[in-house]
Amino acid sequence: MTAAFFRGKRRRAAAAAGAVTFGLLALSACDKPTPLATVTVGSTTVTTEAACYEEGKELGEKALEECTKDKTPKTIKVKHGDKVRVGVEPDIADKGWVALTSGPMGPVQRSNQLKQTYTTLNGDELFVNQQLRRVEDSTILTVLTKDGVWNFKLELDKG
Repeated sequence: MTAAFFRGKRRRAAAAAGAVTFGLLALSACDKPTPLATVTVGSTTVTTEAACYEEGKELGEKALEECTKDKTPKTIKVKHGDKVRVGVEPDIADKGWVALTSGPMGPVQRSNQLKQTYTTLNGDELFVNQQLRRVEDSTILTVLTKDGVWNFKLELDKG
């Protein structure tokens, strides 16, 4: 009777060890999340993972162009006079990054290369289209490093 009890206990232990091993293998197959970028306007904050990210590898020009055309960026509303605060994780800051907005003639650089984890931008300036001399209703704000692209859609809140 005791022999049967020990055999059942061994089977349960083997099954538990197998389940743990399988769980660890399944977790190791998951992709590592990309660093995050954040935009805050007033008390509203949106955070996103990269549209494209190749840790340590420089993205080519074609890849950068495709990544900035992200079809589903997180959206945040900006009122006249608002400050737009852009934050990045230390991993991004250490590599250096710039903030860009979309424009009809291509991206418009809104910051010098930064090594800090955040910067503040004048919300009103982000919607001004210099080439057409008008204020746009929306723009795409892009955080750009050599190996990653993070996109946000800024919408002008006229209310």
